[in-house]
Amino acid sequence: MTTTKKSSVSFAVGEAVVYPAHGVGRITGLEEQEVAGFALQVFVVSFEHNKMTLRIPVKKATDGGLRKIAERVLVEKALEVLSGRARIKRGMWSRRAQELEAKLKSGELMAVAEVVRDLYRAPEQAESSYSERTLYEAALEILGREVAAVHGSTSTEAQRLIEQSLAKAPRPMDARSAPETDGDDEDDAAA
Repeated sequence: MTTTKKSSVSFAVGEAVVYPAHGVGRITGLEEQEVAGFALQVFVVSFEHNKMTLRIPVKKATDGGLRKIAERVLVEKALEVLSGRARIKRGMWSRRAQELEAKLKSGELMAVAEVVRDLYRAPEQAESSYSERTLYEAALEILGREVAAVHGSTSTEAQRLIEQSLAKAPRPMDARSAPETDGDDEDDAAA
């Protein structure tokens, strides 16, 4: 087991981990490489779903967002977030998109669940824009892979769980459950 110096988080070969930009992977090895004349210890992380392998410097692993897979309790809380009311911010899409992308890039399970919840559109709702769908699909894939890894299930079963949670959420079309806004009305005039 190797421990990074800046934190008490330790990672072991064979352990499932999450890397923000790529989702769930597995540490397949620990190597020493020479970079610019310096010896550098790196974790070898394999991402089976996209057939990619990354080498992440041990000393920068947690700074780069590498983390252990979430505990089952946190996954259940993330699924609860999905059944909550979407926070729909009014204003310019470019600003909202930056905020959503930052949440997605953080790799934190709860933040990714919030992105899925906030961008989800029920079949009876108007279709979302291409950029909204792209962000939604990326967040859904990351969330789905972690739910599947924690539950020891397939991606299809994890997607079903996520869809069941999303189906419980109040819909903006329902007058008694109007969407929650953040009161950012000044952007509405500019939009």
